[in-house]
Order: sequence, then C-alpha cells, then structure tokens
Amino acid sequence: MIMFHLVFSTIAAGVLLMATDAQTKDDPYSWLEEVTGKKALDFVEAQNAVTLKELQSEPEYSQTQSQVLAILNSHDRIPFVRKMGEFYYNFWQDAANPRGLWRRTTLDEYRKAKPAWETVIDVDALAKEEHENWVWAGANALPPNYERAMISLSRGGGDAKVEREFDLKVKKFVADGYTLPEAKSQVTWRDENTLYVGTDFGPGSLTDSGYPRIVKRWKRGTPLADAETVFEGEKTDVSASAWVDHTPGFFREGFSREVAFYNSRTFLLVGGKPIKLDVPNDAMPELFREWIIVRLRSDWTTGGKTFKAGSLLAGHLDPFLLGKQAFEVLFEPKPRVALQHVASTRDSLILNISDNVHTQIVELTPGEKGWQRRTMKLPGTGTAGASAVDPDESNDMWVNYADFLNPGALYLTKVGEDPGKPLKTLPAFFDAKGMEVRQFEATSADETKVPYFVVGKREAIDSGRAPTILYGYGGFEIPMFPHYNATVGKEWLERGGVYVLANIRGGGEFGPQWHQAAMKENRQRAFDDFEAVAGDLVKRGLTETKYLGIMGGSNGGLLVSTVAVQRPELFHAVVCQVPLTDMRRYNKLLAGASWMAEYGDPDKPEDWAYLSKYAPYQNVKKSVKYPRILFTTSTRDDRVHPSHARKMFAKMKDQGHDVLYYENTEGGHAGAANNEQRAKMAALEYTFLWKMLN
Repeated sequence: MIMFHLVFSTIAAGVLLMATDAQTKDDPYSWLEEVTGKKALDFVEAQNAVTLKELQSEPEYSQTQSQVLAILNSHDRIPFVRKMGEFYYNFWQDAANPRGLWRRTTLDEYRKAKPAWETVIDVDALAKEEHENWVWAGANALPPNYERAMISLSRGGGDAKVEREFDLKVKKFVADGYTLPEAKSQVTWRDENTLYVGTDFGPGSLTDSGYPRIVKRWKRGTPLADAETVFEGEKTDVSASAWVDHTPGFFREGFSREVAFYNSRTFLLVGGKPIKLDVPNDAMPELFREWIIVRLRSDWTTGGKTFKAGSLLAGHLDPFLLGKQAFEVLFEPKPRVALQHVASTRDSLILNISDNVHTQIVELTPGEKGWQRRTMKLPGTGTAGASAVDPDESNDMWVNYADFLNPGALYLTKVGEDPGKPLKTLPAFFDAKGMEVRQFEATSADETKVPYFVVGKREAIDSGRAPTILYGYGGFEIPMFPHYNATVGKEWLERGGVYVLANIRGGGEFGPQWHQAAMKENRQRAFDDFEAVAGDLVKRGLTETKYLGIMGGSNGGLLVSTVAVQRPELFHAVVCQVPLTDMRRYNKLLAGASWMAEYGDPDKPEDWAYLSKYAPYQNVKKSVKYPRILFTTSTRDDRVHPSHARKMFAKMKDQGHDVLYYENTEGGHAGAANNEQRAKMAALEYTFLWKMLN
C-alpha cells in the first residue's frame, strides 16, 4: 500500500541565520538566533559549563550515565529489521560502533539468538575515511529487486542530508551514480534509471517552510540541471513531492502538494497527466491494489452518504476515477475508540486501533462476501503495533508488543493467526517487582475527561511523597501510549520515583477530533488538560507540588514551558527539551512556517491575539517565582531552531530566575547523535529531576 502524505516535522529545514526584520530589533536576545555565530556559541559554551559543573558533581550522575549507556549499548536489544528482497536489514549502534552499522542477514539467521550479520555500511569507518561527521539518516531502496538504494547521510545529525546511490550487490557506493549535495531533499525511485527529486534547485525552488516546491524527473547519466520539471507546488505550501507505488501489477505514480499540515492535494498520473484524487483536502488517501482507502479527519458527504470524521473508507479505484464515489465503511470511530494506523499485507489491511489508550489489531480481508473482519488476540492489554513483512509477497506480519512494566517482544505471524512464541524478546532492564500501572481521569477546565497513567512501586505511589515526573506532548495528532522505557524504569521507577503519562488533547489518542480540539485558537485546552492532570495527582494524594516535575520535548517543550509560566505553583522542576517558546517568530525560524496549521500565523492580528496569551517567551515575568527549569537543545537542530531554548533561558536568567541550560553540538532534533550523547543527556535530565524533587 502506498501512503502519500509525509510527516513534515521529520524533513530537513536547513540552517537559518538571524533574520533582520522589525521583530528582531525589538528583541534583545535576537543575536541568539545566529546558530553558529561566535557570540552565540560562546554564550552556549559558558552556560553548558555551569550546568555540567553542577549536575555532573551530583552523586547520581555518573551511575545514571553509565547505566543508561549500558542499556543503549546492550547487545540484548531487539534488532528490528526491514525486509528488502532476500535480506533483512538493520541499523545498529553500540560501544564498538557509535555511529553505527547498516547490516543484513537472512530470516533463518534472524531466528537465531545470535544471528550472523553481514555489514553493508560501517558508518564509523566511512566517516573516518571521508573526514566527515556522518550520522546515519536512512536508506531508500528500489523494489522489487532491492539492488540499488539511495543512502541518506547527515552531518552531525541534522535533518539536512547528503544523498548517494549505493549498490547493494557489491556493497559499494556507485562511482558515477546519483548524488545530491546536503539539502532537504525528497527522493523517490521511479525505476532503475529514473528518480523523482525535490531539492534546493536554486532561487524559487523552495517553499516558505524551506521544503521542496518543485519535483523533477532525473534520468540516469544526465546532469541534475537538465532534469525535467514535472510538478510544482505553491510558494506558500509546506512541500511538494512525488510518490510511486511499485506493487506488482499495480504500478502507479503521482504527486502530492502538502498545502499545510492536514491539508493536501494528491494527484495520480493518468495518461501522463496528474489527476487530483477527489477526496477532502484533510483526508488521507492510500492505494491498496485495486482499492482506494480513505482516512477521514472531518465529516464527508459523498455518494448520498455522510461519513464520520475518523472513519476508514474503501472503494474500487477505477470507478472512483470515473466519478463514481461508492465507499463502504471499514472502521467508524466510537467514543474513546480511534484508528491509529493502517498497514497492508499482500491481501489484507491491518488496522491498529486505540480503545481508551489500549491497542487492538484488526485484520480486514476483501473477498466475494465483502470485507472479512478478524480481531487478533494480543499477549496483553498494552501497546501493540502490526506491520507487513513484505506486502508485495506475503501476508506475514511483524507484531511488536510492550507495556510499561513488561519488556518488548517481537512476533512473526501472519493474517489469520495470533502471535505465538516471540521471535525476539527484550530483557528486563529494570526490576519491576512491586510496581503497578494505574489509569485515572482528570477533569479539564471545560469538563472534558482526560486520561492519564501512573506507574511506579505501589508504596511509592501510595505515599504521595515520591519524586514524580509528569510527561506530555499534546500536538500534531501524535498519541502517547504505554511503552517499555528502560531508562525511565532503571533511573526513575527502580529508585522509587513515579512516572505519569498524560493523554491530553492535541494528541491523537482518540482520533482527529481529539487533536482538532486543541488546534490554533483552542491550544489552551492542551495546557488546561496538562494542568488538570497535575492538579488531579495532588487531589488524589498521589503527589505534592514539591515532588512534582514535568518533562516534554519539541511541541512537548512548548507545553511544559507554557504551563510552567501559566501555573508555576503546580510544579517544582521542569525539563524542557528542544522546545518552541517564541511564538511571535516561530514561523520565521527554520521549519516553523510549516506548523502554522497547528498553531496559527503570528503575523495575522487575529491569530496573534490568542498566541500572545500563552507564548512562554512573551509571557515570562521577572516578578513571578517559577519552578526551576533545565532547557536542553542541539546546535544541529535544523527543525526547531535552538534559539527557542537559548532565548527563553537567557531572558529568564536575566530576570533573575533559577534556570539551567545545556546545548549539545550534535544530534539534530533528537538532541543526540550517538548512544554516548544520549546517555549524557539522560543523565543530566534525570540527575536534575532527582535533585530537585527529593
């Protein structure tokens, strides 16, 4: 099955230097927007030194860092694989291979406890040989033979990447093959001798969001400058891209215009002409063999019927292209029951469904009697994810299952069968004896019931005095599900801490309406929900303010910095990771313009009217006592500009607030590029929280 829409928060955005508009003249900290400016980097170095001196001297730091690193480097981790042709590929990092190995094996070997792996690319060796700070960014191989791949390599972990053609038979880069310089490129194989390419072709080729606006068809052996322009989006779009469905017997190709998040136009090439698929602009169409599958984000009336937002529809593609919109409902949402993901095997669709933040896996198989439905029996009530092993060849499925306290397990099964014995099992990285999971609901400001999970040792939860972390996200329709987090378990739960996961609006736990309820002018609802969970924890006697800390990253960093400014009395410590904070200028910094469908346009007075009410950078005050905050970010984050964290920290520090700051020089939006850096970041964050909440 081919899915047209990209998650644009994962595409590169380039490094933008300080802008020179009127807003920067009114901002005394605008110099921190110059990512690699000497003054800015000197500031970062000085603040990093202060933070490291304090936190690395704490008795917990060294042990935390070494234990997290041991978990990240453990050879007992599950090596998740992707089948391409006859091989199963895996990317692996450990102490001996900090940059990582891209490697492969056979299924017979993979079934073994210790498979024999064949190295395809040694990123450490490549970086040393080429004197580059390479970070692995993925591989895009051409089906069905999977003999050629475009390899993505990032300098320092940013989203911008270099693209290079690789021969998987001889395991070498193709000397005269396709290559693209560092950019935010989108590359799609059409055939062995043709690529669709979106990249920085020069002035006018990018959107306001910094993504490709133009798609070209590039023939092998010709200069990129001679590639034919085959599709264009608008400058105000988020991005334009090409897609190709290589399903045997169903080869199709086309283009997509991402006008904004959740607002797109999908085109199918018919007779050499792009024909727009006649579905709502906020819907997600996908092709599955002879079918068109449509996921709805809003109600849709067509063919004399009205279908609910959150539904999954199926119709025959050929009649649909002739204007006959005859759809049947494959899934319809219910209160607290939502579709999360759709995958496909050769003959079936696989639905991952959330039922009050617990997973169901449903198989749907078309036949003479219509679509046959079967619900898979899962190992427990935690979180499961099902995906196809090879959708072109078989009905085999990977099923990955985990919950808060039980290590993850990977199953190899097939349509019509339940998971049996795990193929791979994660070891228990922490002692969960005496721990339990409880699910509660808080009542938000508008009376909406907001679920959340509480995890910890029974006596720690019941004491009401255990150090407690409240974690949330609440944006972009991304759900927060129970999962096995070895670092949280080892460095927090095992030591007697309590962990809380909030399922606030803005996320995708209950489908598009749960997300849409906290978009733009309704963003305050996400903050209200998070604050309600904090208040409910105290009301139930599960914690007290002096023991309660909050943590969040990216949009979650916006969340925790906002609620810390709005309700500082609720919390005692904050870890704010790679955040947005400056909501007046976010749309002018790196990928920010692409998020205006989520937050609004601060250059429109009617949008700034509500953005200005919660924007943490604009609302922090000298006269208010705030909880202590640790801000973290990365110099190489070319998605969320590091100035959001830099400026918020600098302003609060100058106002006299007690704040800390750490900026990793590598890592991109993830904040770290290798396991050693990840362990260091985790040690700083958990040492800070343990110190503040005990």
